[in-house]
Amino acid sequence: MTVMIPFDEGQIGLDWLELTDALAQGHARPKATVEDVFLYRDPDTLLNRSAWIDGMGLAIKCATIFPKNKNTDTPMIHGAVNLFSDTDGQLEAILDFHLVTKWKTAGDSLLAARRLARPDSRKILIVGAGTVGKTLWQAYGAAFPDAEFMIWNRSPEGAKRFAQECDGVSIAPNLEAAVKAADIITSATMTTEPILKGEWFQPGQHIDLIGAYRPDMREVDDKTLQRARIFVDSYATTMGHIGELKIPLAEGAISQDDVLADYYELDAFQRQSRDDITLFKNGGGAHLDLMTSRYILDVWKGRSS
Repeated sequence: MTVMIPFDEGQIGLDWLELTDALAQGHARPKATVEDVFLYRDPDTLLNRSAWIDGMGLAIKCATIFPKNKNTDTPMIHGAVNLFSDTDGQLEAILDFHLVTKWKTAGDSLLAARRLARPDSRKILIVGAGTVGKTLWQAYGAAFPDAEFMIWNRSPEGAKRFAQECDGVSIAPNLEAAVKAADIITSATMTTEPILKGEWFQPGQHIDLIGAYRPDMREVDDKTLQRARIFVDSYATTMGHIGELKIPLAEGAISQDDVLADYYELDAFQRQSRDDITLFKNGGGAHLDLMTSRYILDVWKGRSS
């Protein structure tokens, strides 16, 4: 029988550290086959992201993006994830789109941070006060429970609301000063022009980039990439598709050899020295939606047994 997993009930019993372990185990399996299909009716979009991992199953993440919904106070994005059995192809579960996206996005970044950030990191800067930023506060708080959090947002009002809703988070009025003071910088903005500058970063920091997802989007400049040891979740979903790496690669600011590993080479996710500046580009991908959906369903079944 197909299980329906809604957002609130689906979160019960989930654990950020357990999720990152599940993502690591998922990348020890055979490499995923993935395919994205977009259908457009300007300005609306239908997105289907599919993945198949031998031994884990199949997932299709379907979303509608209707930008004009904001004019009627209707959510812009709707969707669901269909999870199918690897054994006989039966539909095992239909999961809330936002549930899977929330846990996949932050869990993706947290797996890298657990490998690359210094374990004694105590100051974490979140850049961008949106929904993803709040999820990053939850996720990073699980892995770095003694850390102090700062929030910087282009809109001071947004930063103020974030600090009011997230206990213990302080507002960073100056982005450059906040970057220089942090051990971990995690950024989830919608900018197309880099807002994080290479000369700001300090030895030993870890940089986590989430916001850029289109070919014209970047959060850091060339100098940042040239100073850092670069890692990605997937070569296939980042190198030729997202401006963060696509643009500097095309312009010769960095080479493909400067991108050291993706999650299928997880053993390479480590520091060479305490003073390394490490950088992770979170590109998402349907295979991560599949791994996250499988983890959520396993937890759901464990609660029901």
